[in-house]
Amino acid sequence: MTATPLLSVRDLKTYFFMDEGIVKAVDGVSFDVYPGQVFGIVGESGCGKSVTMKAILRIVEPPGRIVGGQILLHRQKQNGVLETVDLVKLDANGQTMRDIRGAEIALIPQEPMAAFSPVHTVGDQVIEAILLHQKVSQREARAIALQMFKDVGIPMPEQRLDEYSWQLSGGLRQRAMIAMALSCNPRLLIADEPTTAVDVTTQAQVLRLLRRLQEQRNTAIIFITHDLGVIAQMAEYVMVMYLGLMMEQGPVDDIFHAPQHPYTQALLRSIPTIRMTPRVNLPTISGSIPHPFNKPRGCPFHPRCEKAMPGKCDVRTPALQPSGEKQFVSCFLYHDAEVSA
Repeated sequence: MTATPLLSVRDLKTYFFMDEGIVKAVDGVSFDVYPGQVFGIVGESGCGKSVTMKAILRIVEPPGRIVGGQILLHRQKQNGVLETVDLVKLDANGQTMRDIRGAEIALIPQEPMAAFSPVHTVGDQVIEAILLHQKVSQREARAIALQMFKDVGIPMPEQRLDEYSWQLSGGLRQRAMIAMALSCNPRLLIADEPTTAVDVTTQAQVLRLLRRLQEQRNTAIIFITHDLGVIAQMAEYVMVMYLGLMMEQGPVDDIFHAPQHPYTQALLRSIPTIRMTPRVNLPTISGSIPHPFNKPRGCPFHPRCEKAMPGKCDVRTPALQPSGEKQFVSCFLYHDAEVSA
């Protein structure tokens, strides 16, 4: 692992200012992504995973906006000098951010059917992305797009380039979206639940494809999912989120074999294993995620936590602190540090 991270997120806060109140979708998230690393973000639906991704790409829709923190992109200029750019300070629609978005940081969205335009061929859309970020001719861009379709395993790539997204199966649409994302050789790829809309067989193919392309290109990946099984296959380092806050961070082996936070432990207990007794109900996490407008005071997980300490967990919010050699956890079971007001 190199000493300098590719991306450093520091105390990121992204709020949505609604008529009914303020939704703190991301409320003080910090992490580092290193070159060539697969960084996993996991949590239940509504925990802030996708909003974190949108904040990094500066595509948070109104009434949402970044209200605090830094998103530091470390990159080399043409003369080889290392520079650090704070994406929060850039104009979201300015030329610098547009150059970064797609060329240096690319996205595989959740639903490729919605991401592709239905009235343009997938080839035209991939070629447009290449022309936007690379100084090549139309013919050269088509050749690059064709090669990318071959690289991601799309059969009959010449024919598929001239087809529309609605003519492709879910697996082929997902591969075409991966081809578009990788067409400009980004240093960081954000995969936002890339296997959600496909069947199990296609999911396995997409995961193998992403792993192979990542190893060949040494591309860093932020892999966002609610599926811990996928995280176990793909990620090297993982961050567990709940209600916009970090619950736990650490290497994936440590998180899976020695989870610290009660939320992480409960998530792992709910995964079926071959050693489980047949016809026995899976353990579940009691209750449900609180409504964003009625966030509980103190640790956001305490209403559902079996180990919650009255007078402490329901009053103060624990800070993320080291627990062991490589893990970090936000829980008063391991330390007494709390988030400063």
